[in-house]
Amino acid sequence: MLLVPHEGYDLVLARIRQIMAINSCPSVLKLVGSNGQISLGKQYSGRHVLVEEREPGVWVVRTATVIPDNERWLHEPAAAERLQAAMAWSASHPPADADLEDTLKAFARGEA
Repeated sequence: MLLVPHEGYDLVLARIRQIMAINSCPSVLKLVGSNGQISLGKQYSGRHVLVEEREPGVWVVRTATVIPDNERWLHEPAAAERLQAAMAWSASHPPADADLEDTLKAFARGEA
């Protein structure tokens, strides 16, 4: 079979190269144990992973970072801006305990 260059040939060739690069990742043969588990190696010990089943018998495993629901707000842009402002303020206002007693009394009264 002879491929004759045509319009879009470069795009097709680029896509073929991309597919070949994806499929050229080194494969490792693993045995699924009787309990249904496989080992990914000690370097992934204790890590969370996402397992996507693309089709029966085909899985994609990716490492993931889990953010608890009650901390998710910290990763929103508005919260990030407020945290940056608070950090900047704290950097320009060194801590001092000169009025510690007054501050503790204000806390006790619910004023601080």
